[in-house]
Amino acid sequence: MQEAKVRSVRAVTEEEDKLPEIPEVYTANKVEIQEFETDAFLRKGDDLKALRGVHPNTKRRITNELKKFGHSADGETGSKQLNDNSEITGYDAFGVIQPPHDLAALAAIYEVSGPHYSAVNAKVSNIAGLGYNLVETRKTKRAIEALEGNEKSLAKARKNLTAHKDEIEEWLESLNDEDSINEILENIWRDYEVTGNGYIEIGRKRDGEIGYVGHIPSHTIRVRREHDGFVQISANKTQYFRNFGETTSNPIGNDNNPNELIHIKRYSPAGGNYYGVPDIIAAQHAVAGNNFSAQFNLDYFENKAVPRHVITLKGANLGVAAQAELLAFFETGLKGQNHRSLFIPLPADDGINKVEFNIEAVEAGTQDASFTKYRDGNRDEILMAHRVPITKVSTASGVSLANAKDADKTFKEQVCQPQQSILEKKFNRIVKEYTDAFEFKLNEMTLTDANTQSQIDERRVKNGIDTANEIRTRDGKPSIEGGDERVDPNAANKLKEQANEISAEGNRARDAERSAKATDSAGAARNPKGEGRTTP
Repeated sequence: MQEAKVRSVRAVTEEEDKLPEIPEVYTANKVEIQEFETDAFLRKGDDLKALRGVHPNTKRRITNELKKFGHSADGETGSKQLNDNSEITGYDAFGVIQPPHDLAALAAIYEVSGPHYSAVNAKVSNIAGLGYNLVETRKTKRAIEALEGNEKSLAKARKNLTAHKDEIEEWLESLNDEDSINEILENIWRDYEVTGNGYIEIGRKRDGEIGYVGHIPSHTIRVRREHDGFVQISANKTQYFRNFGETTSNPIGNDNNPNELIHIKRYSPAGGNYYGVPDIIAAQHAVAGNNFSAQFNLDYFENKAVPRHVITLKGANLGVAAQAELLAFFETGLKGQNHRSLFIPLPADDGINKVEFNIEAVEAGTQDASFTKYRDGNRDEILMAHRVPITKVSTASGVSLANAKDADKTFKEQVCQPQQSILEKKFNRIVKEYTDAFEFKLNEMTLTDANTQSQIDERRVKNGIDTANEIRTRDGKPSIEGGDERVDPNAANKLKEQANEISAEGNRARDAERSAKATDSAGAARNPKGEGRTTP
C-alpha cells in the first residue's frame, strides 16, 4: 500500500532561532513577566492575510472584519468609528485563546536564569531522560498466569512476547528519522517545565496508522477556543492541528489531513482549561532580583572595581574645560583601564586662599560579589518553586549525606514519579494504537547501588513477589526457561517442618529400639550394669 508522506511542521527558521530579549521585569513597586511584541499571534490586519497556509475563506473573513472597522482595500473607504476591535489579531482571526503569560518570555527566562535553568534540566533528566521500557500489561500478565502448569505453551507464549516487544521498540524508533524517543520526550518535558505546556505531534499514513511522532515547540502553539484543535504560527506560515484521535475538519487552512497533537499542561487556575502555568511563575520576583543584582555586579567590574567618588576643590575654581575633562576621566576614562594617571592643572595659591583638591570614595568598602546573601535567597526560592533539592543542581555546603539522601527520596517520590505517570499516560495513548500487550514505562531514578538492588531482587523472588523473568524484563533482558515459576513463600517453612518431622520420627524410632533392647529374647529384664546374670 502506498504511504503518504508524513508531515512534521517544525519551527526551525532564522527568526525563531533568535531568542527574545529578557523581559523588562521591573516596574514601580511591582515585578512581573510582561508580554512580548514577538508573539506571532498579535499580528494585525494585512499581516494576517500575508500568512501562508490560510484558507481563502479565512482571508475573506479577515478582510470583511477590516472593512467593517475602517480598513478597506483602497485605504480610503470604510467605517470611521472608534472601536476596540478595529485591529483584529491572530487570536481573533484563528479563534484561539491567549495564554495567561507570554510563552516567548518564559522561554527566554529559561536561558538567562542559572538556578531556573539547572532546576529544569534536573527535572527533565530524572523524569524523561533515564530511558524507557516496555512492560507487560495486566491483560498480558493474566494470560501468562493462565498458562502456568503447561510448560510448552508457556515457553511459546514467552517467545512470542519477546519477539513482539522487539517489534514495538523498532516501530517506536522508526517514527522519527532524526530524533530518538528519548530525545523527543526530553524536549517535550523541557517545554512543559519552561512554559507549562508540552506537545506531542503525531502524523498518520494514508491508511490511518501512526507514521510520525515528534516534538513541536510549545511557544508557537495556541489552543482553539472551542477545544477543537490547535494553531501554530511559525515565521510566515500558519498550521492547524487536530486533537489526537479526532477527524475534525481544518477550519483555517487548506490541509485536509492535518497532523494531531497531544497536549500536556501543568494545570493552574490562571491557565484554566486551555493552558498550563510553569513553576517559575511563583518565583518570578527572585528571577528578576537575580537579574538586577547580576547587572549591578557587571557594571561594577566594568569600571575595574573603582567605586564612585566625590571631588572637592577648595580655594579655587576650575574652568569649564577642566571640569569637563575631570568628570570625563572618572566617568569613562577609568573603565577598562588599569593604573591610569591623572593630571589636573590647578591655579596657584593667592596668599589668602590655599588651593586644595580632594577625591573621596563614596563606596570604599568591598563591592565585589554584592548581594551574595540576597542572590542565595533568590536561588533557594527558585529551587523551592521547582521542588528540586540543591544537591541536584550544585554542591551545597553544610548538607550532610543523610540529608541529601532524604532529599533525593522526597524528590523521587513527590516530584519525579507523579510527573512520570502523567507523561506515561499521554504517550501510552500512542502505544495502545499499536498493541495492548505492552505499555510504555519510564525508567525511574534509583536510590540504591547495583549490589543493594540485587539483594532486593533476590528477596522478592524468594518471597514469591516477583518471578525471575519479571526481574529480567524490567532490566530489558529476555526471559529464560523456567523463569515464570513463582516461588512459594511458604516452601521454606514446609521444608523445615518436613525436616523436623523426619527428625522426630528418627528420634521415636531410636527410642523404640532402645526399649526393645532393654528386654532379652526370653522376655527377662536385663540386669543393671555391673551385675551378672544369676541362675536359679
